[in-house]
Amino acid sequence: MTPEEKLQSLGLELPDVATPLGSYLNACRSGSLLHISGGLPIMGDKKYLGKVPSECSVEEANQAARLAMLTRLAVIKAELGSLDRVTRVVAVSGFVNATPDFTDHPKVINGASDLLVEVFGDLGKHSRTAVGCSSLPLGVAVEVGLVVEVQG
Repeated sequence: MTPEEKLQSLGLELPDVATPLGSYLNACRSGSLLHISGGLPIMGDKKYLGKVPSECSVEEANQAARLAMLTRLAVIKAELGSLDRVTRVVAVSGFVNATPDFTDHPKVINGASDLLVEVFGDLGKHSRTAVGCSSLPLGVAVEVGLVVEVQG
């Protein structure tokens, strides 16, 4: 089953790719590595805002990380034409808009990591950073970025 077929079997649809809000690219390729800019958990009217866990629960933030990663997969498809060209997920960077005493950042970013493994299988396993921040753009609960290895 291809990655896009796996997304469909999960009942997931890739969103439209948002235009960057500043002087950066959604993705930048260097050799066989495609670096994907950080993405937010916003798709249409669905968005996850606020500090974890005081305004957004850990479970909601986990879903936010999943949604943010889905937007990143859309960027990859837009850049490459197909998710089939991903040969390996290399690294994920996850940022959590957290209260100062929050320490379960990995539980939140697991939402993004788990989606990658569901879509790419063992090739979706990656290195990862999961950190807390005092704020994130637009007041979102999480932001995720990644690096993938690609063919061609």
